[in-house]
Amino acid sequence: MHLTQGTFSYLPELTDEEIAAQVRYAIGHGWALAVEFTDDPHPRNVYWEMWGLPIFDANDAAAVVTEVNRCREAFPHQYIRLTATDASLGRQTTAFSFIVNRPPDEPGFRLARQEGPGRTVAYTMQSYATDRPHGRRYENGNGKSPKDS
Repeated sequence: MHLTQGTFSYLPELTDEEIAAQVRYAIGHGWALAVEFTDDPHPRNVYWEMWGLPIFDANDAAAVVTEVNRCREAFPHQYIRLTATDASLGRQTTAFSFIVNRPPDEPGFRLARQEGPGRTVAYTMQSYATDRPHGRRYENGNGKSPKDS
């Protein structure tokens, strides 16, 4: 089961050439680009870690894809996304965002039911990965992903 977040979430993984095509589209619209990563991809966790500073004046798609690949090398077992923001309306608005890297093993989410006063029932999603400490959520005991061992 793959995490489905952002643009292209139901499509197969994008190649570097397809990512570069999206970067060229963003550059053509004057959008700022950012590479972000996390080991807690909960749908409501919108504040991922930044890989460097946002790229406000990008004019070379290859340079942005290089940054994506540098982030992949540093965090191969985490989720990585590319986000484009549009400031044309006087505020930063997400134009598109899509995942460019996933851990080899995605444990998924559980639905937790909570009963409250007055017979109210609330549900929340919890990632199985968050049972492990931050930074080690997609590794087994020897520091590798379960699929790498």
